[in-house]
Amino acid sequence: MRINKKVRMNRLFGRARCLDVAIDHGVCNEPSFLEGLEDMAGVVAQLVAAGPDAIQMNYGQADLLQSLPGKDKPALVMRIDMGNPYNKTRHRSMWAILQNEAEPLIGAIGALEMDAACVVVNLFMLPDEPDLFRQCVHNIARVRADCERYGLPLMIEPLAMLPNSERGGYMVDGDPEKIVTLTRLASEMGADIIKADPTTDPNDFHRVVAAARCPVLVRGGGREDLRAVFDKSAALMAQGAAGMVYGRNIYQHSNPRAVVRGLMAIIHENADGAAAWELYQQE
Repeated sequence: MRINKKVRMNRLFGRARCLDVAIDHGVCNEPSFLEGLEDMAGVVAQLVAAGPDAIQMNYGQADLLQSLPGKDKPALVMRIDMGNPYNKTRHRSMWAILQNEAEPLIGAIGALEMDAACVVVNLFMLPDEPDLFRQCVHNIARVRADCERYGLPLMIEPLAMLPNSERGGYMVDGDPEKIVTLTRLASEMGADIIKADPTTDPNDFHRVVAAARCPVLVRGGGREDLRAVFDKSAALMAQGAAGMVYGRNIYQHSNPRAVVRGLMAIIHENADGAAAWELYQQE
């Protein structure tokens, strides 16, 4: 790994593991994702005070983090693609494109401008949508060379999803066979970090970690009961995860700082779900 890529990786994994709080949901064009993100400046200030390892954002909002003074603020993870699979209705045309797609830096120019520690790109696997999958592979192939050239760690987000008709939207398919296979593909394409969905049974997640051959961060997905989130997070960390990328399970709670405190204890102090819940309640 190039030295400048290692420097950026150290911003994320300075304590060996990482909690990345995702607030990049605005590009999904899904109204339900925006609850809790109406005041982005306030959200960023609250999260910086909570002290996660990283905050995941898009180019157009990243200045809210990077303009803050001081050296101890969370690292910036920048989303550099966007697509329409997150909507509740199925579209006639499913697509995923790169943001800021300008030569000579395909998608990565905004991340370099904002001094991001990492960029993240989706790898969607939706039933009967081979063209969407092809678009994602194309995006990753175009970005990877720039990431290597300029020392930007590449996070790939492999997402195997259920048919839209099953739950009123493209929801997580927790089948370990599908997640492992797609994770292996992400690894083969040169991922430095993989953001993977949890397997239905957390005890299967070690298979995802083994397929990745790089740090694996667990994707949080939709909001769930927080006590259950803590228990599941601890179980996934025990299977070898290097941390979490959680969004709605943090920013849509009434006290995001307390949620961050509990998750940071799980990630960095090997706390179990009960201990994390106790810390949450103390806030």
